[in-house]
Amino acid sequence: MNAIFAAVFLLTALLFLFTDPEGFLAALLEGGEKAALLSLSLLAAYCVWLGFFKVLEKSGLAQKLSLAVFPATKRLFRSGDREALFFAGGNLTANFLGLPGAPTPLGIRATKRFLSKNNGYAADMLFVLNATSLQLLPTTVIALRLAAGSLFPSDIFLPTLIATLFSTLLGGFLVWITGRKAHAHEGENRQKRRPLV
Repeated sequence: MNAIFAAVFLLTALLFLFTDPEGFLAALLEGGEKAALLSLSLLAAYCVWLGFFKVLEKSGLAQKLSLAVFPATKRLFRSGDREALFFAGGNLTANFLGLPGAPTPLGIRATKRFLSKNNGYAADMLFVLNATSLQLLPTTVIALRLAAGSLFPSDIFLPTLIATLFSTLLGGFLVWITGRKAHAHEGENRQKRRPLV
């Protein structure tokens, strides 16, 4: 990915130098200034929400939320591993609340646990649910709109909720369908490999 970004930057820089050599440096400095300001705005938003999630953790509320969704996650991921489901539930809860950066370590730990138990279906489901990411509070996008000068940065709340709800349901359904077929094939293969007595 770094190589792709570097190639795109070098290609556009060369084109810019040939088409408008005088405006190249000015555009480069202006883009750097905008990137720095955007980074500071996002840093502030990340600090607030990560701090909020840390408060949830310290108060025990994050654990209670994970326990509340435990019965649903047990059926969703087809797993009885309480530790893995705790991490997965925390991951989904953090994503739902739009807490940037917080779901990633929880998702990694849950995936490692699922894979250590040879539960590829659960790891696939968690990956897809992270990618589709049902969100009640799209805090990162709101912060980006605020940094860009939007007068109503939170007016994307309902469209984001509808779009992520649809994508999450569709993604989960597709993993459920393909996962059933994969497990059926795995069962057939195990029966074929069973030694004859």
